[in-house]
Amino acid sequence: MKVCIVSDSHDRGEALDHAVRAAAEQGATAVIHCGDLIGGHTLHTAMRAGLPIHVIHGNNLGDTHTLQRLARDSEGRLHYHGGDARIELAGRKIFAVHYPEYGYAMACTGEWDLVCCGHSHAAEVRQVSNVLGSKSWLVNPGTVAGIGAPATWILADLAAMRFELQSL
Repeated sequence: MKVCIVSDSHDRGEALDHAVRAAAEQGATAVIHCGDLIGGHTLHTAMRAGLPIHVIHGNNLGDTHTLQRLARDSEGRLHYHGGDARIELAGRKIFAVHYPEYGYAMACTGEWDLVCCGHSHAAEVRQVSNVLGSKSWLVNPGTVAGIGAPATWILADLAAMRFELQSL
């Protein structure tokens, strides 16, 4: 299963839509947004791709009421998780949070196959040693909006646990 991982779209719906559509063309079947979406309107065009989208809010909360309403009315296409998310996709346990330091801490627990984060606008993919004596993946897709850094997102292959940085 392939997944589109994005973060920090900051009301840039066109950039988010571009990443989601590109991911769908490459076989992605779900989207994880690691926060700072801000307004629910940012999702409208990206939702037309038909992929389920998992969203957390980040430090720029935006309109949480609208996100809740959109999720309720989306017929299962939008999942609004609040401040962090616990998701299972393709048999993989995934934790999504906005802050990298929180993401690092969760990766260190060894409870998650993949931890996704954002906030820094700096793309990074790495394995983190955990307390169980193995490693967990920590993935930050950067900023899909291209604010203060290149516009990037990640195409993840959950079967192979491969992560490919993509540019807009």
